[in-house]
Amino acid sequence: MSLTKEIQRRKTFGIISHPDAGKTTLTEKLLLFGGAIKTAGAVKSNKIDTHAKSDWMEIEKQRGISVATSVMGFEYKGTKINLLDTPGHQDFAEDTYRTLTAVDSVIMVIDCVKGVEIQTEKLMEVCRMRKTPVICFINKLDREGRDPYDLLDEVEEKLNIKVRPLSWPISMGKTFKGVYNLYNKSLNLFRPSQRKLSDDIMAIEDLSDAKLEDLVGENNADQLREDVELIEGVYPEFDKDAYLNGEIAPVFFGSAVNNFGVQEMLDTFIDIAPSPKSRHAEEREVIPEEDKFSGFVFKIHANMDPNHRNRIAFLRICSGRFERNKPYKSMRATKSLRFSNVTSFMAQDKEIIEEAFPGDIVGLYDTGNLKIGDSLSDGERLTFKGIPSFSPEIFKEVINKDAMKTKQLEKGLKQLMEEGVAQLFTFDMGARKVIGTVGQLQFEVIQFRLKNEYNATVEFAPMNLYKACWISSKDKKQLDEFVRSKNRHIAYDKDGKLVFMAESRAWLQMVQDNYPDIEFHFTSEF
Repeated sequence: MSLTKEIQRRKTFGIISHPDAGKTTLTEKLLLFGGAIKTAGAVKSNKIDTHAKSDWMEIEKQRGISVATSVMGFEYKGTKINLLDTPGHQDFAEDTYRTLTAVDSVIMVIDCVKGVEIQTEKLMEVCRMRKTPVICFINKLDREGRDPYDLLDEVEEKLNIKVRPLSWPISMGKTFKGVYNLYNKSLNLFRPSQRKLSDDIMAIEDLSDAKLEDLVGENNADQLREDVELIEGVYPEFDKDAYLNGEIAPVFFGSAVNNFGVQEMLDTFIDIAPSPKSRHAEEREVIPEEDKFSGFVFKIHANMDPNHRNRIAFLRICSGRFERNKPYKSMRATKSLRFSNVTSFMAQDKEIIEEAFPGDIVGLYDTGNLKIGDSLSDGERLTFKGIPSFSPEIFKEVINKDAMKTKQLEKGLKQLMEEGVAQLFTFDMGARKVIGTVGQLQFEVIQFRLKNEYNATVEFAPMNLYKACWISSKDKKQLDEFVRSKNRHIAYDKDGKLVFMAESRAWLQMVQDNYPDIEFHFTSEF
């Protein structure tokens, strides 16, 4: 197959939402349709003993939440789908922001009972900054939720994007009957609690058909006809170009846990979603069809397999053909790197592949040469934009509880920070180590993983810090003078960049006024 054909048959997307809206459950169902798994697992359930495929870390199984983005690839109707299930919990938002740099489109899951929640709004801002196309899936219609029209209005208002329903629910909660697909004019009736696939789909071309009454009852049939007429009257025709430009979001209704409406969305998705797009590097625009290979690392995960202590870099391929065992140039490494162990993912399960194409996400076994944000290429220096570290909100000092395990602790902290789990700042004075995170939960994850994966025991002591500011100046003399006078508050991040640790907003303002030649940055990318 030619490179262009390979690119056209690929779709790479992320699933995003507020915690508990049903992201991981939807992922499971998509894998089910793709034939990648036979029975869908559950995130939290007393009846189902299979865990969700994408929540494979021990701590995820215990908590019933996703703490790391997992990558899954599968084939569906001749399309190669690369799916990234992200953590919804805001404590792991950075992992999600970075993942959004590696996808071409997004499916946003919204809970029909709670509607649009704060974390969804934040993620939507990131999508809008990049003009990422968004499909909206309104989930949990098997529960008594809010009126579908109200939900559509709320999505438009809070997420600041126009919507166009492409499927419509017939009732909801206990009386939920199924979904009418406006895109290809068919009615799909499902039985509840489907964890394996069924063929229970009715094709109804014409809504005036009397068969509709027999299937959903007279009242529901009349209501559906009214709703469809209203939608076709109020909303303009679905415009694919507007969707691809991120101006309009097609909306689907369903219940992921019961397999309602998931297949309609998937079928429409492969029809309308974008194939891999061009990427902006600082040097130039990179087009997928170029002959030369290029890609960037957006995530690193240490110890995916606890038995082997391995470290895997997740690489998004941007152009050309990636081949196993071929030497590629990294931005920072002095010599070329070869990767004999190149894997495609099914969450934790992996298989070795010989080649990959733009849009694919591959795992490279790496001993420490690659970092988040690095690019690999056939020789050209490229810096792909948009993988910053943000200033954390909570700071705690690391206290080693076992002096005999100092080496293990150093190694564990280094590897976890390279994964981007949190940020580590080492004070110039006294070499104290401070971890900065976006949320409280990350400290528990770090403590748990240090103990389980590195056999190091730590405690965290809270610190009264307001912000970590990366500092720079055109005047080296001024910068040296600043570092000398504020030595007690100067730290280095994991890349050795200078960071000023401000204790309060007022004090930071005063320092900025007193040192006009020093620039203070709230993200590490400047």
